[in-house]
Amino acid sequence: MGGILEGKRILVAGVTMDSSLGFAAARVAQEQGAQVVITNFGRALSITRRIAKRLPVEPAVLELDVTNDEHLAGLADSLRAHVDGLDGVVHSIAFAPQEALGGNFLQTSWPDAATALQVSAYSLKSLTTAVLPLLSEGSSVVGLTFDASVAWPSYDWMGVAKAGLESCARYLARDLGPRGIRVNLVSAGYTKTIAAGGIPGIERVENIWSERAPLGWDTTDSDATGRAVVALLSDFFPKTTGEIVHVDGGYHAMGA
Repeated sequence: MGGILEGKRILVAGVTMDSSLGFAAARVAQEQGAQVVITNFGRALSITRRIAKRLPVEPAVLELDVTNDEHLAGLADSLRAHVDGLDGVVHSIAFAPQEALGGNFLQTSWPDAATALQVSAYSLKSLTTAVLPLLSEGSSVVGLTFDASVAWPSYDWMGVAKAGLESCARYLARDLGPRGIRVNLVSAGYTKTIAAGGIPGIERVENIWSERAPLGWDTTDSDATGRAVVALLSDFFPKTTGEIVHVDGGYHAMGA
């Protein structure tokens, strides 16, 4: 029997290391029968091309900087060289300058905050609209977030950006619903990735996660998150949009 993404064409934007949530989503998608294309840009692109060989099937790797208008304008054509359309998009992109993290919330300048907002929130809209010509009815857009309903230690303007991402997903769901395109997010528990490791003081979050999650939580295991992304990409959630699915061992539902 084929997997739940058999025959689907999926773009996973933002894959760097094999510890990243985007990599997990790409791997599970391939295991479930999808043809996958992944992206990165700049100096990280060469790393992504090497990491791509660790996937079950080596995918095409495209350069995409979501803040570059030329990259966005040419994305659909670049994809057409590998796929004749898209059935799903995974947004696994986030970045904030160090000046916008680690307890610097009150001191962060607008340019640094703006960078966090553009890369981590607005890019969901810019990526989705860039590939809209390739998306048809029944397609699914899935983004990755980190619970923005509370203020986390050290997370600062990335937390604000994630709140923007969550709101952006709802508005995209509203505007793309008439086209039959679903937009949802997966709110993953704290996972040890390169991005997380770059946030000063974030270990305070890591240390309490497994204690409060009723199902337990392994901060080095991204498989559960990848599976949730793939489930939302599949046809098993045909009428679910504007939703945030928590994959965090139940941490978000527990009190202090």
